[in-house]
Amino acid sequence: MTRDQACLAMWWSMDAQQRPEFEHWHSHEHFPERLRIPGFLRASRWLDANGGEGVFVMYELASHETLSSPAYLERLNAPSPWSQRMMPLHRSMVRCQCQVLASAGGTVARHALTVQLSPAAGRSQELRGALAGLTRELAGRPGFAGGHLLQHQAPGIAETTEQKIRGGDAAADWIFVATAYEAPALESLLQSALAEDALLAMGAAAGAVRGSYLLSHSATPADVAGE
Repeated sequence: MTRDQACLAMWWSMDAQQRPEFEHWHSHEHFPERLRIPGFLRASRWLDANGGEGVFVMYELASHETLSSPAYLERLNAPSPWSQRMMPLHRSMVRCQCQVLASAGGTVARHALTVQLSPAAGRSQELRGALAGLTRELAGRPGFAGGHLLQHQAPGIAETTEQKIRGGDAAADWIFVATAYEAPALESLLQSALAEDALLAMGAAAGAVRGSYLLSHSATPADVAGE
């Protein structure tokens, strides 16, 4: 990702009994539907690395304006019958329409670590500088693919039909995403630079939410062009 691009990052819980149908729908209807919208560059899905119910999805976008484009709003307000059936199963949805603050290295790897956080009062620039430096460091560190710092910025649009079906969505403030090809690399990061005490020292508010995930599926518009 680059600074002029954007990202849609989402987390939710999915009951294990519903997951096979969910993944079928998400890969074979929902991903193709989204990736045919101008401005959608890549769709990626990860599942809880510890076997839990968590799901993390990231859409890489050409610009933040994609999130309020007529083509995207048309899909959000006219979900398919299958989507209408699946949307209520997305429990505790956190949905963030993000500007890219800093990004280095790859966005897709087998392992992903996400941290939802906020800056402490008066320390946003300090935190941004520290985490931007970490993104650059991770891009060249053994075991890692890349690091990415995102900030939620909701577009000025009305609540959509999909959101109403889900019962509304929560949002995080800032998101840090690390991707890696070795799980121990992420575990080490959790115990060091992204530990609670380290984040507080960088300028983060208390209470960051962390999650570890394994890649399930990633696709680009070219992958669904023939479907």
